[in-house]
Amino acid sequence: MSATVALQGAGLRRTFAQPERRGSITALDDISFTIATGTLAALVGPDGAGKTTLLRAAAGLLSLDAGRLEVLGLDVSREAQAVQDRISYMPQRFGLYEDLSVQENLDLYADLHGVAAPERASRYERLMHMTQLGPFRGRLAGQLSGGMKQKLGLACTLVRSPQLLLLDEPTVGVDPLSRRELWQIIRELVEVDGLTVVLSTAYLDEAEGCTHVLLLRAGRVLAEGAPAALRATAAGHAFSVAPPPHRPARWLQARLLAERDTVIDAVPKAGAVRCLLRDPARRPALLADLGAAALRPVDATLEDAVMMQLHRQGESPNAAVDGVGTALTPAAPSAGDDTRAMETGRDEAVIEVTNLMRRFGDFVAVADTTFSVRRGELFGLLGPNGAGKTTTFRMLCGLLPASGGTLRVAGVNLRHARAVARARIGYVAQKFALYGTLSVLDNLQFFAGAYGLRGAQAAGRIETLLAQFGLEGLRLAPASQLVGGFRQRLAMAAALLHAPQILFLDEPTSGADPLTRRNFWRDITALAEQGTTVVITTHFMEEAEYCDRILIQDAGHVLALGTPQAVRAQAGADGQPAGSMEQAFIGIVERARMARSAA
Repeated sequence: MSATVALQGAGLRRTFAQPERRGSITALDDISFTIATGTLAALVGPDGAGKTTLLRAAAGLLSLDAGRLEVLGLDVSREAQAVQDRISYMPQRFGLYEDLSVQENLDLYADLHGVAAPERASRYERLMHMTQLGPFRGRLAGQLSGGMKQKLGLACTLVRSPQLLLLDEPTVGVDPLSRRELWQIIRELVEVDGLTVVLSTAYLDEAEGCTHVLLLRAGRVLAEGAPAALRATAAGHAFSVAPPPHRPARWLQARLLAERDTVIDAVPKAGAVRCLLRDPARRPALLADLGAAALRPVDATLEDAVMMQLHRQGESPNAAVDGVGTALTPAAPSAGDDTRAMETGRDEAVIEVTNLMRRFGDFVAVADTTFSVRRGELFGLLGPNGAGKTTTFRMLCGLLPASGGTLRVAGVNLRHARAVARARIGYVAQKFALYGTLSVLDNLQFFAGAYGLRGAQAAGRIETLLAQFGLEGLRLAPASQLVGGFRQRLAMAAALLHAPQILFLDEPTSGADPLTRRNFWRDITALAEQGTTVVITTHFMEEAEYCDRILIQDAGHVLALGTPQAVRAQAGADGQPAGSMEQAFIGIVERARMARSAA
């Protein structure tokens, strides 16, 4: 291998046995690639594409069945220890010790890596400056926000000076502000230190800022090269179209996705719908029927290119793929075109929050918060890590008592009857909370019993939800063997067994790839159209575009409340709304923090 090549694979293959299915799964399937020294490279692709397997193999933590993988000129299969002495690897769940302070975690990893005492002072100083953790050296790691934990994990990974840094989804679960700070650190390492960084990411806008991209699917390389070269493959196929008056963008999106002959992909964006057409010369017939605005050409993005490539391989937002490759058709959006707005009861408030407060000792996590949520509304709770949104969310679910104010959910005062309210709601936790050793069917039967469903009633609900979420062919598969998107579908099915009035979703798409997120949101919007009220937290700001209204919190206070359009307008300047929800979110939070600092 040349000194200008950091990572090179030829004919790599790795399979994993799956005794439950009496077979095996191929994680890497004869792949070859080259990543140059000094490169910032991204691995992208659907769940189960092989990204983590490839990173673990490059870190010398996983043997290959076939092929040759060289890292910094070393054959990793024969010189794994020599490779590990020259690289640093940060897995998705980095091993911070939460009962140790920031400084103690750094010292521990410096000891493990044999960093000499004379080198530590200067290295620590730079790491604390880069991560802005200097003022928190004495704070326990368990008391840090999600973004601060990720920055501490990166600092611990860098206590020695590696030649190659491998990062497995380093920004999963962190808010846009923390994500921006992490990327500033990564770019400084590449541009100033000349470090080679290879990372996997579910954010395709992150990959767009890299110099080299590897698109993987089912263990194979679908495309490789600079982002600009990949974007060129989708040039001329991307368009924006506004929905008809008084219709949300997600309404038009669902109907565009139904036009499989002409539309590959469609997502809400800035009040309109960004769509990707198979043939730019063919206009979707739906638009003429709706009287919608004309298609407006827009520049192709890396995400457009990825969707084009996945479409050519038989995957699209109209077809999900399970862990064994069976194509499934998700539940279609519900109802006729004009029923949703005209149904009775849609203006009824099913959640009413007035002057809500929550204290932890002297610390006020939520202060004087007031809002309501209507029946059938899709309501988003947004905020930076540590902003108070999780505390608010847990109070809404009846998992945490309020310290003050009033809180009514599904007609019940949660200050006095939390158990009654919990019987009327469904809850999907951020972390997979089902039983991995049980099958899909066993999990649903267990939770049906927990909700008091018995006999034919339980069996009927289970069969309905298996069909609705495309889980029929997986009913005997252990839950632990499902890929991420189908784990979330199972969690949602379990939460909906008792037909709750309100569904609470806590960062349900954290770490999910774009394809999985699209299919997930298609399920969610269909539920909302059928009358289920959905309250959701997310760090993917573009997902806020699916919501009817959103609330942005920071430091326990409400900073913005309204439709996505109204929030973008609030964040805009010179009469122009913010160009994206992420820009709006960052702008609103930063302005509020500057105002607090000046007060």
